[in-house]
Amino acid sequence: MHAQANGIRIHYEIDGQGPWLVLSHSLACNLGMWDAQVAALRDRFKVLRFDTRGHGDTDAPAGAYTLEQLADDLEALLESVGIARCSYLGLSMGGMIGMTHALKYPGRLERLVLCNTTSRVGPEAAPIWKGRIDTVTASGMEAVVEPTLARWFTAPFLARRPDVADRVGAMIRATPVAGYIGCCHAIPKIDLTDQLGAVKCPALVVAGDQDVGTPVEMARAIQLAIPGAQLAVIPSASHLSNLEQPEVFDYFTGRFLAG
Repeated sequence: MHAQANGIRIHYEIDGQGPWLVLSHSLACNLGMWDAQVAALRDRFKVLRFDTRGHGDTDAPAGAYTLEQLADDLEALLESVGIARCSYLGLSMGGMIGMTHALKYPGRLERLVLCNTTSRVGPEAAPIWKGRIDTVTASGMEAVVEPTLARWFTAPFLARRPDVADRVGAMIRATPVAGYIGCCHAIPKIDLTDQLGAVKCPALVVAGDQDVGTPVEMARAIQLAIPGAQLAVIPSASHLSNLEQPEVFDYFTGRFLAG
């Protein structure tokens, strides 16, 4: 399904029955990243998952995006589908969108799950993000597939589950260059830690204990900043913890979402 929302065409899917739950994926992935979670959740929730601006089958306009713009995309999609209240689960960039949305549109979210993400990126990371933009501009998405997989999964998992690596690698390759670049401009500008005290809904922060991109200390900073937030650390998991340790991920997130 598609919706015209905030000036673009957004691709989304709906599964299951129950209270609304929205899933938001990582940079360079698409809504297929959540297949296993949808299978686990659709008996209890009406699950909306969508391709973020610049990803999957959603429009990928050229130019730099902002997290506020991506949060506005989400809000416009909720309006289009007719969702007044929902819980939200976002991973990495999806978590950043969730935090931005919770602050900009208070009262929309019933529960907030923030996985493998951060509320602040320091200026020292700017050259890394510029390097990724320069790489895909010069060589396309293929050039970032292998280094991204090496950051997103532990080495033992990559050796044990090449099928998952191949599936995620295909998502990275299929990401439009313009969409990847647009989001690479948005992500390093996040600086929300000092504002998170305004988040009023119950929140769970999930981290992988082997995640070098958004390590446990970044998750703990979010947990400490959001009043009453909980923290769950998944062992033997790197950045895409929902794919590396799906049973543990589903246990922590499902228990929290059920209240």
